[in-house]
Amino acid sequence: MAAKILMVVSAGIVLTLGVIHLVYTFWGPQLTPREPALQMKMEQVSPVVTKATTMWRCWVGFNASHSMGLILFGLVFGSLALAHGEILFQSPFLLVVGLAMLGGMVVLSRLYFFSVPLIGVSISLVCYLSSIALSRT
Repeated sequence: MAAKILMVVSAGIVLTLGVIHLVYTFWGPQLTPREPALQMKMEQVSPVVTKATTMWRCWVGFNASHSMGLILFGLVFGSLALAHGEILFQSPFLLVVGLAMLGGMVVLSRLYFFSVPLIGVSISLVCYLSSIALSRT
């Protein structure tokens, strides 16, 4: 039971971060540049890959899809832990996929983000690994 609880906590942290990030993407100034001129320039300039969009639209889309990935991880792993714990904890594939996702998020948070996401995903990773260890005992 403790393994399931820790897995749900791990998934819940990621889900919460994803929902907050999605809200920040579409409402409020949290993910807008401090310099209004930068946002205006991003709204006018397209990326090298295509002229069909702008850097601002890419920024919003990247943030929204990033949030959706976090939400998906939280919902899938939380649901599996609650309803199908035996399948989750006996599947090396699922456990490695989850570990790769969380490990990757820790690395990305360390390299590109700030302390709040780094702390959040690090705690999630510790809960995740602890849940796996407890499921083996």
